[in-house]
Amino acid sequence: MASPPPSSRQDHVFQAPTGTRDFYPAELNRLRYIQDAWRRTSISHGFDEIDGPTFEHLDLYTVKSGEGIVSELFSFERFGGEKKFALRPEFTPTLARMYASKAGSLPKPTKWFWMQNCFRAERPQRGRLREFCQWNCDIIGDDSAAADVEVLACCIGMFQALGLRSTDVRVRVNDRGVVAGILEQSGVKAERVGEALSLLDRRAKIDAPEFAKIATAIGLDVKRYDGALAAYVDVAPSYKRLRDDLNSAGIGDWVAWDFGIVRGLAYYTGMVFEVHEASSAERAIAGGGRYDKLIEMFGGPPTPAVGFGMGDVVLSLVLQDKGLMPSDDEIAGRLGLRPDVFVISNGTPEADAAVVPTLAGLRREGLHARRSYKSSKNIGKLLGDATKARARFALIIESGTAGQIKDLDENTQVKIELAHVAELLRSEK
Repeated sequence: MASPPPSSRQDHVFQAPTGTRDFYPAELNRLRYIQDAWRRTSISHGFDEIDGPTFEHLDLYTVKSGEGIVSELFSFERFGGEKKFALRPEFTPTLARMYASKAGSLPKPTKWFWMQNCFRAERPQRGRLREFCQWNCDIIGDDSAAADVEVLACCIGMFQALGLRSTDVRVRVNDRGVVAGILEQSGVKAERVGEALSLLDRRAKIDAPEFAKIATAIGLDVKRYDGALAAYVDVAPSYKRLRDDLNSAGIGDWVAWDFGIVRGLAYYTGMVFEVHEASSAERAIAGGGRYDKLIEMFGGPPTPAVGFGMGDVVLSLVLQDKGLMPSDDEIAGRLGLRPDVFVISNGTPEADAAVVPTLAGLRREGLHARRSYKSSKNIGKLLGDATKARARFALIIESGTAGQIKDLDENTQVKIELAHVAELLRSEK
């Protein structure tokens, strides 16, 4: 028989799209470990969880960032439809839309957190993917410096929960409002301050001659600006107040003032910050700040707000580099993924017949029970399967009513009636 033509052979191997990840159980558990820290930290700091759609109308993003952002989005139009949509590149516009639609009935302040996937159509590289998980925490309706500190404390609390120290990561803080004022004092016209802020945000990535050329074009006298900023910092009331509040909250040693941090997004209005690994030029682990005009932009009343976002990709790299990502066994234990019991038959017909009803009974009691699907009757190999599954106990069924239960952590073993297994396991949880 002749071979089928190459075009019809079923030999094509599909790959995941560039910039995305496949999560097998171990990889997904590591992500869940990070997400668990995010959720626990958010709740302990008084934030309530919200969620919104994976895609929004395209103009939700262009109204804030202009048409130029479209090239950075995964946008689409339904066949035969008139409206254009985009997968969310961030959650803040959705949060602003949600708050604006119910502003009159929401508490003041409102404290929300969110953690789901975002999508950005950009070139993948270390620390940057096209699909990633992000955590946001925001306080809406509070314009005080205390709210700024509370957001910073939540962010820092998460690092502490994962075992990071103030010597591992630095929270680099600035005040965008102060910088904008100094830019105007340095000769930049009010209508070009946004361009100047965007330029300053990229300063570390541009060589000096190119930076000076662009600065001159927008009316920024760099030497005058740098001198004015250095002279102003020590007497600026906003800097002093925030510094004192951070020290009062016990997190002052995590924070370093960095007057090059201005954040590229135009909606920031006051305090801004980025978190970087202390000894690395890695991409920012987190970033955020105050955005007091955004809710109004989306149809709500004038409402102050402050918040931050953090992605899982760079954070995972930092934990791995620092040796702080727990082992797979430790993660399974922390997330409650360890089976309570692994059920094994000793190979007799009576024991084989008892496996399925025993599993069903244990699961009805709310216990995590597993079994082997191997045909092997070798108890040693089956106990090896139980160990690989990270089970706390192995139940070796020896008849229709009895067996032995082995504590796999302590390596002890006792006889037991099958009717009493659930009671024993619950007492050991």
